[in-house]
Amino acid sequence: MNAKSPPDTPLLDKVRVPADLKKLAESQLPQLATELRTEMIDAVSQTGGHLGAGLGVVELTVALHYVFDTPADRLIWDVGHQAYPHKILTGRRDRIRTLRQEGGLSGFTKRDESEYDPFGAAHSSTSVSAGLGMAVGRDLKGGRNNVISVIGDGAMSAGMAYEALNNAGALDARLIVILNDNDMSIAPPSGAMSAYLARLGSGRTYQGFRDIGKKLTSYLGKAADKAITRAVEHARGYVTGGTLFEELGFFHIGPIDGHNLEHLVPVLKNVRDNADGPVLIHVVTQKGKGYAPAEAASDKYHGVSKFDVITGAQAKPPANAPSYTRVFAQSLIDEARADERIVAITAAMPSGTGLDLFGKEFPGRTFDVGIAEQHAVTFAAGLATEGFKPFATIYSTFLQRAYDQVVHDVAIQRLPVRFPIDRAGYVGADGATHCGAFDVTYLATLPGFVVMAAADEAELRHMVRTAVDYDEGPIAFRYPRGNGVGVEMPERGSPLEIGKGRILREGTKVALLSLGTRLQDCLAAAEELEASGLSTTVADARFAKPLDRDMVRRLAREHEVLITVEEGAIGGFSSHVLHFLAEEGLLERGLKVRPLVLPDSFTDHAKPERMYETAGLDRAGIVRTVFAALGAEARVARA
Repeated sequence: MNAKSPPDTPLLDKVRVPADLKKLAESQLPQLATELRTEMIDAVSQTGGHLGAGLGVVELTVALHYVFDTPADRLIWDVGHQAYPHKILTGRRDRIRTLRQEGGLSGFTKRDESEYDPFGAAHSSTSVSAGLGMAVGRDLKGGRNNVISVIGDGAMSAGMAYEALNNAGALDARLIVILNDNDMSIAPPSGAMSAYLARLGSGRTYQGFRDIGKKLTSYLGKAADKAITRAVEHARGYVTGGTLFEELGFFHIGPIDGHNLEHLVPVLKNVRDNADGPVLIHVVTQKGKGYAPAEAASDKYHGVSKFDVITGAQAKPPANAPSYTRVFAQSLIDEARADERIVAITAAMPSGTGLDLFGKEFPGRTFDVGIAEQHAVTFAAGLATEGFKPFATIYSTFLQRAYDQVVHDVAIQRLPVRFPIDRAGYVGADGATHCGAFDVTYLATLPGFVVMAAADEAELRHMVRTAVDYDEGPIAFRYPRGNGVGVEMPERGSPLEIGKGRILREGTKVALLSLGTRLQDCLAAAEELEASGLSTTVADARFAKPLDRDMVRRLAREHEVLITVEEGAIGGFSSHVLHFLAEEGLLERGLKVRPLVLPDSFTDHAKPERMYETAGLDRAGIVRTVFAALGAEARVARA
């Protein structure tokens, strides 16, 4: 105990960075873990964020930073939403209550936030690939530091993880992979005996016998060496469940109890001191560990809003309209009652996409393929060939992971796969990694693809029906995170005419052409412009592709200013409009065209309304753009 600190000083107060952690005795680590868990619960109760995953790795985080010399030793957290305890122990405790707020800490690991975050991650299954790259880079430089990749069992459903494991085994790289088994253990730990075997297998004595055995069998020839080695490893695999990883070239240890520091620390020390090739440590943990409401919840409090620490009750802001996600789910359910060919596919996001609701009514027609977006898209393509109507429901930012499959397996073959794209546009607290900025650009560039964007919840309902009825090729429709705008809802969606927009307000001088939910801001901007004497038309494109050429042509010919407004990156809807205007020669008559898109930069987390304000995509930004386009004439009108 530090003589300068009072006897009752919390251990966590003594740990600012991992170097301070090493001053504690091993016997003090369980107390530190308890304090760390309490600190995390209190912080997330004030900020919201990902809770369950972080609670499950508290002891593992303490053990890793206690045993390894971070940041010289590289510690990579897969996904990154489990890294809140890591942030607290690595110099960011004083800012932990700014999580996911504008100007505050990211909810994921981020390289420019801390030297203890060697790799940024908010998508799944990247840690082993990144770690292998770091390990090979270290060897090329002649370094000796350790590289540790922590990957969850859910992330192991992605093919990329196995590609990396296979490559690491083939290279025989000195890499440590921790498999955080926090859902269902294939081979659950069996207390003291399991811990003893893990310590034995990771220790110097066993490693020494293993190396001696390799040397002896080498004299007997490759065939004998291979046979003996396979027999030994299969025997170990039978006991420990590690055969698959052994076949990939990893030395497998575990499973061990990830909440027992007396088991974790010795194993990690043995691996640190003795490993000379790829090692996988199978650690079993519990999501939500140590917080009763999280342990009892079906999703283990994966993502939460602000909550009461005592009761666990989450604060939900009152909603004047249903969420877009729920509107989509209910619309698809209604259509599926009438059409048994409709099937729904999600890549490990049933509740996030609303397909949990669809699955309750149609369990046999709902497929959760795990964190495997590439497979999800080609699986949907296969279903389409058999006459089904697959809805591959994937977040905009996650669909990026399957772009080759969208192109090669769907678009080229003109298969009628439906793509509901949730989380289009800004997503607020999840920041740049989850921002749906690029889907219109990367889909509308593909021949034969129909791309729609819902302006409100009623339009979303119509687009679900449109997608159901469309069988000529792939079709996508995008909608944002959050609640609708409160429009009157139809009992059932009506199919839209492909490639046809709508005009909501007629004017003569300014035309605002919107794609998506910025339409409400366009209507509000039109009111303000009208008050300044600028007669304004407001149109909803509905389709980015095929473009409503007749409507765009009319807007260009009958107005002095044309503003396109979209919740996407440059290269999307506005680029298609500008290309058409140039083709038609409509830019040569003095038309003032101004595209409003998301900034050409990655935008950090903040409240969505603040993000749209900064991007100039709110009412005030649209009005400013019109006045800037008109110049002196606008100043006279405003005066």
